[in-house]
Order: sequence, then structure tokens, then C-alpha cells
Amino acid sequence: MANFKTQLLILILVLVPIVALSEPEAVEALLRRLDSKRSSASVQEAAAKAVLKRLLPTHVDSFDFKIVSKEACGGQSCFLLNNNNLSSRQGPEIQIKGTTAVEIASGLHWYLKYWCGAHVSWDKTGGVQVVSIPKPGSLPRVRDEGLKIQRPIPWNYYQNVVTSSYSFVWWDWERWQKEIDWMALQGINLPLAFTGQESIWQKVFMDFNISKEDLNDFFGGPAFLAWARMGNLHAWGGPLSQNWLDQQLVLQKQILTRMLELGMTPVLPSFSGNVPAALKKIYPSANITRLGDWNTVNGDPRWCCTYLLDPSDTLFVEIGTAFIRRQVEEYGDVTDIYNCDTFNENSPPTNDPAYISSLGAAVYKAMSKGDKDAVWLMQGWLFYSDSSFWKPPQMKALLHSVPFGKMIVLDLFADVKPIWRTSSQFYGTPYIWCLLHNFGGNIEMYGILDAISSGPVDARTSENSTMVGVGMCMEGIEHNPVIYELTSEMAFRSEKVQVQDWLKTYSRRRYGKTVHQVEAAWEILHHTIYNCTDGIADHNTDFIVKFPDWDPSSNPISNITKQNQMQMLLALDRKRRVLLQETSAHLPQAHLWYSTQEVVNALRLFLDGGNDLSGSLTYRYDLVDLTRQVLSKLANQVYVDAVTAYQGRDVKAYSLHSRNFVQLIKDIDVLLASDDNFLLGTWLESAKKLAANPTERRQYEWNARTQVTMWFDNTKTNQSKLHDYANKFWSGILGSYYLPRASTYFSYLSKSLRDNKDFEVEEWRKEWISLSNGWQAGTELYPVKAKGDALAISRALYKKYFS
Repeated sequence: MANFKTQLLILILVLVPIVALSEPEAVEALLRRLDSKRSSASVQEAAAKAVLKRLLPTHVDSFDFKIVSKEACGGQSCFLLNNNNLSSRQGPEIQIKGTTAVEIASGLHWYLKYWCGAHVSWDKTGGVQVVSIPKPGSLPRVRDEGLKIQRPIPWNYYQNVVTSSYSFVWWDWERWQKEIDWMALQGINLPLAFTGQESIWQKVFMDFNISKEDLNDFFGGPAFLAWARMGNLHAWGGPLSQNWLDQQLVLQKQILTRMLELGMTPVLPSFSGNVPAALKKIYPSANITRLGDWNTVNGDPRWCCTYLLDPSDTLFVEIGTAFIRRQVEEYGDVTDIYNCDTFNENSPPTNDPAYISSLGAAVYKAMSKGDKDAVWLMQGWLFYSDSSFWKPPQMKALLHSVPFGKMIVLDLFADVKPIWRTSSQFYGTPYIWCLLHNFGGNIEMYGILDAISSGPVDARTSENSTMVGVGMCMEGIEHNPVIYELTSEMAFRSEKVQVQDWLKTYSRRRYGKTVHQVEAAWEILHHTIYNCTDGIADHNTDFIVKFPDWDPSSNPISNITKQNQMQMLLALDRKRRVLLQETSAHLPQAHLWYSTQEVVNALRLFLDGGNDLSGSLTYRYDLVDLTRQVLSKLANQVYVDAVTAYQGRDVKAYSLHSRNFVQLIKDIDVLLASDDNFLLGTWLESAKKLAANPTERRQYEWNARTQVTMWFDNTKTNQSKLHDYANKFWSGILGSYYLPRASTYFSYLSKSLRDNKDFEVEEWRKEWISLSNGWQAGTELYPVKAKGDALAISRALYKKYFS
């Protein structure tokens, strides 16, 4: 009988072929399903027209938009530019066709850039430059045969799971509408849509008998929601009011509606296993584990050590399925792609590949029971950050734990540490080449333009490539516009970009005219600031915003905290340590990867071109940012000089250098105040604006102030382990926060020299932490409008420090 069953099974396997789609077939099947969910052609054409109206209201009638099928584009997504044959000067001049409204908007942006010399960036990085666009009736014609630009890969992905907290947290619909317009113009068609999920979770968990009071201890505050969602913390900055929950759900529906109108595919959240503590009491037999500490000072249970439901538990699938279905109920059937990062900074309890495979299968089962066509989108950060755990057997087990074509991986740090190269293309799993670039929303000029211009092409054309997209996964946005414009373009480019030539056109477009000194400055910036090849993840560790917490009086290296040892980057490539090349190895060192003198020369060229560009907001932003960068790196050297003088007991030199460091903070604060985009007041006022009552107003302001300073908990003598992680070069925070911190530190060092005693580091910490706690709880107002002439201030500072 057993032999008969075996023969029957073999016969069945022979007669019934196993359907296994190849990687291209699986992706094509997914694309067809997603295409079927898109809004109608008329809706998308109207949405694209509305983007044009908001961007360029004078030219609404100058363009004709039309949705076309992929067959018109050779089976791929594309946009087509053509001249309209006009018998008179009336009517549309340029016709733009595209397979979705995103493609149409991308085509519009391409035309405005490369035919009209225009430029579009975030408002906070100078905004748009459209002065160069000719008047209606005089638009430049494209070549007679037209232009077709095909996407070489299907997707242009956008956002990191923490961008929602570092950048989007205080946005209203007006700001979101601008962002979605920017996304469409940049060609983004696969954005995260994480807003409002706590409202969904409230409904789901209440169905599992969790009370609203229990959820108060589960959700983080508005500025810390990303980390509560990931199970890093709970309750910190909370609780969330019902007003917040309701308000954010309404906002999410507006966001999703607009994304869908434009033909985007939103990526929704899914269940990663993070559960309220109360669930363990309600389901005592469930496999729920309390996780270890994540960056608290002393394991305070009020916000430390969250609970994780094991994916192998049947309750995991129940909750995960309920969450997916509740989203479908609220939003409709809007996507098949869901993000889940169960193992991000949270390794499985064993490295047994069979166990890891079972966990991955369970995570996917929870998604697919809620949406039978679900695809799991996973950040690949874990394969870099926890590479000692995720060896090839463990990676394969997780990546192959779901049906082929049901997982897409974000190669999150591909601009610096591409995982696709060392993992055989993620062992056959489709992936998106991503730029990480920014941590904590820090403000620093930084990037690797050459890697961006070639990396996606190298990945796509490599042997057995499984690359399906280009993505931008920065933790915070609204900085370094040159980086994000080039990255977005790479989703449409099939060949590598010659960066130096591209930068010349970028400079002309960004400022609206050719200024040779500024073009020469960009040539310098290309091979200095925007050529960071040391492999270091660039947090801004400049000493003004990331002040070293250490005692330099004796055996200096031993009394720097472990965290600060990591963040001081003591082993930089010597040839790139131009600024600090004469310092001894035991001193703190901020990240430096270029010749500071060359960048000072670039600033001089920028200033030389200022008379031709003084009215340009894009020029003003770049000038202020570059001057800030130069002065901040100078301050790092001045700090080192002060500490070196202190250690040598040279009172006169110490006094000079410590005063100079303090003065640099004051001068940079004045500089930043001259541009609307570097103001603390804007951040704080946007937080308060969302509040419905005085209690919320105080809570939101505390959240906003805390995130950009101390970040997490502290004691009287121990700063938060995450202090200054989200540091900001904003006018207001320099004068009221970074300045008193440095001043009190230097006053204690002065006392040490004067009294010939050891530096009282504990006393300084007590005083500083008390001041910080007071600042975080403060309500003083800060300007929201710029003051001063940026060009004049920058010229004066250049003369003061470099002439």
C-alpha cells in the first residue's frame, strides 16, 4: 500500500507540472495586478494637470496630457514628448504621454529641465526655479520625431520607515500635497504610506480586548512613532490623544487618494510582531517575549523593553491578518505591497536556517491571509548592520521562506555598502538599489555622486541581476537637493551619467543662468564634499552639534563613553583627515573626508558669483549651506586646538581657542537666520499647529524639542545614549541650546586650569542635563522668518575667518 502511494505521488508529480515563475515573470505578474488597481485614465490625466497647475499656473494650457498603454511604450513604463502641430498660437504646444500620471509628471519635469532650464526641489532647499521658462506660446519645441524615455526598471521607491518621524511628523495636508507633487515630478511610483496606522492598530487591538488605556502605554509620542512601531520603545513622548489618531487617519486617506490618482502604488505597513504588554496577560499561553533594552540610560521600564509575539504562534497570523483586512476596509484595495521588518535590529533567537525559514513563512502567511496577492517589502538593513548573524545560510533561509516573487528587498545602503554584490543578487530575490545617505535628518553637505551615477546601472546590467528599482531611503529629507535629483533620474536612465557634465546643466538650471564661478565651485564640490568614499555612514558629528561628552584632563581615551567612542570615528583614512592631520590619535575626531581648503576655495567662487544671483532663493540656500559647512569644519579644528591647549596647561591659548569656538556658534547662528529654511521656529510652530488644545500643544512642542536634542531618556549625570542623533544646524537651536552647552563645558575647563584641579565632568553633566531638560520643556518662541542679507553675512564671515 505504501509502495502504491509512493508510485501515485510520483505519477502526480510527473503529470502535474509545478508552476514556478521566473524572476521576470513573477515581477510582470505583479505589475499586471498593480496596473489593474490604477485609477482611470481620465482621473490620472486630471491629477497630472492639477500638478502642472500648482507648479506652473501660467502654463496650464500649454501642455496636453494623455495616458497611453504600455504597448505604446514597448511593453514598459515610459513617457513621450511631442510637439503639438498648431495652426495658430493658441492651444497646447507640447504633448506629454505616459503610462501613468507619474510618468506624465516625470515627462513634464524632464521637459522643463532639459528644454526650459528649470529646476524643482523641496521648498526648504530653495524651492523651484521657473524664471527661465519662456512665456506661453514661446515654449521650446522638441525634435520632430519626439522623445521617448523608458524606465529600465519598474520602480522608483521612496522613504525610510523613520522618515515619517524625522521629517513628516508635523505635516498637514497642504505640506503633504506639495510632497506628493514633488514625488510625481521626480518619478516616484512606489512610496511608503505609513501615516495614521496607529488608528488602525487601535481598532485591531481593541478587537483582541486591549483597552485604550493599555494602548497609551504602547504607542509612542508623535515624534517617536517610528521607533514604537519597530518595537524599540513604548510610551516615550506619549500618550496619543484620540484627536491625533483621528486626525492622522483622515490625513492618510487624503494621502492615499492623491497617490492613487497619480498612478502610484502605495506601500502599506503590516504586522511585525510588536504587541502591547497587556496582550501577554490576555493570552498567557501565547509565545510573547520581552525584548532587551534599546538605548535607554538604565532600562527604565516606563519605555524600555517591548514585547514581541513570535511569528510561529497562531496568534501572530490572526493579528497580522486582522490588520491587513482592517486597512483594506478603511482604504479599499489600493495595493498588494506591504512593508515588514520583524528582524530589523532584532535578531531571531537562533541562527538555525530551518527556524528562520519558518519565521519568514509565518510573517508572510499573516500578510497573504489578509491579501491573497500580498508581496512582502523588506528593508535589507539587517544584512549590513547585523552581518555577523546574517551569513549566507541565514539570508537564504529568510529570503527563500516565501513563494518566489512574493518578496522585494531594499538594498538600503547600496550607495556605500551594496549587499547585492556579496549575496548573489540576494540569492535570486528581486531587490531595489537604494540610497540611504542621511541619518537623523542631520544637515550636512555630503554624498557620493559618482556612485549614484553608476551604481544602479552596474547593478541592473550585472550577471543574473534581479534589480527591479531605484530607491531613496534617507532617514530625513530636505537637504542636499543635488543628491536626490540625480538619484531620481537614475530610475529613468539606462546608461551611466557623466557627473561633471550633468553638474554644469544642474548649476544652470538650479540658479536660472550660467555663472562660471559657480560652475567652477560645483566642480570642486564634486570631487570633495560629494565624493565621500571612506565607507563611513555619515552622521553629522561636527562638534558644535555633536559635542563630545568626555573628560580631557587625564588618560583621555578611557573616559569617553563607549557610544561616543563609536561616534567619534577615531580611525579615518589619514589622507582625508586634512583638517585634523596634526592632532594626536586620542582626541575626538569628527567625520572628514575631503580637503577643507579646497572647499573654502569653492565658497570663495560661490561668493564671487553672488552679484549675478543675489535674487535667487536656490542660490541663497546653497550659499548659506556651504558657508555653514565650511565654518562648522573650522570649528572642529578650533575645538581640538582648545582641548590640546587645555591638556598642555596653556591658559592663554586655551582661552583664545575656546572663545573662538563659542564665537563660531554665534556667527553660524546669525548666518542661518538669514534663510527661512534653517530656522528652529518653523519646526516648533508646525508641531504646535496640529494641536487641538493646550495640553496637546505642550506635548507636541516637547516632542519636537526633544527629538532634535536629547532624543531619549537621561539621568541627572548621564545624557541620553541618543543625544544629538537628530542634531540640526538651525538658527535658534544654535544660540539657545548648543551655545550654552559649549559655554558651560569650557567654563568648567577654565575653572580646572585656574584652580589646577581635574575637570569636574560629573558636575558639568549635571548642569548641562538640567539645562537641557529645561530647554526641552520650554515654550519660548523662535523666529519663523529670515532676518539679514545672506550674501552680505556670508561675505563678512569669509573675510573674518579666511581672508
